[in-house]
Amino acid sequence: MRENRPVVKHLLTLEQANAQRNRRYHRQPNLRLRNADDIYQFVDDAGLCLLFPVQGIQLPNVYQAVAGFEKDMTPKHDDPSLSLTWGTKDRSLDQRRWYYGKLIKGKATLVSLKLLPSVYALSQNFGDPDDYLSEYEAGTLTAEAKAIYEALLHHGRMHTIDLKRKANLYGDSQKAKFDKALTELQMGLKVLPIGVAEAGAWRYAFIFDILSRWFPDQTAQARDLSRAQARVNILRAHLRNAIYITQKDASRLFRWTAKETAVAVEQLIAEGVAGVGQVIQGLESEVVVFQG
Repeated sequence: MRENRPVVKHLLTLEQANAQRNRRYHRQPNLRLRNADDIYQFVDDAGLCLLFPVQGIQLPNVYQAVAGFEKDMTPKHDDPSLSLTWGTKDRSLDQRRWYYGKLIKGKATLVSLKLLPSVYALSQNFGDPDDYLSEYEAGTLTAEAKAIYEALLHHGRMHTIDLKRKANLYGDSQKAKFDKALTELQMGLKVLPIGVAEAGAWRYAFIFDILSRWFPDQTAQARDLSRAQARVNILRAHLRNAIYITQKDASRLFRWTAKETAVAVEQLIAEGVAGVGQVIQGLESEVVVFQG
């Protein structure tokens, strides 16, 4: 952060800032999401959110927006918030309304189609179907992930039961390896679930495909974005939702270096979108605050 930049002090109280955050997150009864169309609009507006709340991750989530308050997860199957959240997600997988997959910290994440090119631009995918080989040779892609990706690449979309067989990862002894590799591929924006099949013992299995094959327009748009601009776009959306963040937390959330985050913050300040300083009464740490 630039040492000669003036520090703005106490523009908001912590209560005011959190009230703004709760409005953005729809954690108010009068703003709760009541149907699938509300959820679609919420994700489009947020740009980046979780499906369910995750401790330690500061992002809006669909489940609490449906409930209309900061609700903890419940194992009860008759929870109406859970039913609408999960059901809408499942029914939307094959509609290309958004990106859905285990992305942020390996948790269920939704990304709007508008923001997806920026998110994809920060991945290690550069437009060639064989990009994954470079990662495998560099030791950053596991053998199990390579096998799953190649099964989808050569045989097309398939549900997880068939995918396990094609990747030679079928059976109880291989379950942990398969699940870990599938999450690895989703976090690397290589594959994503695109539907649900009545398969397996539970008659419920995700259908997977290669992301660049499912979203060719968005992945093509990513090629025109610099990594620096992609980070600015993502941080702008995140700050608009969260209202205030620390640079350290943003770096940890998106797996960026401190320098990468600082450069993005400086750009948002130049745009007039963000202010930096001890601007939240009740917080000791310096934060970045949304000023849009």
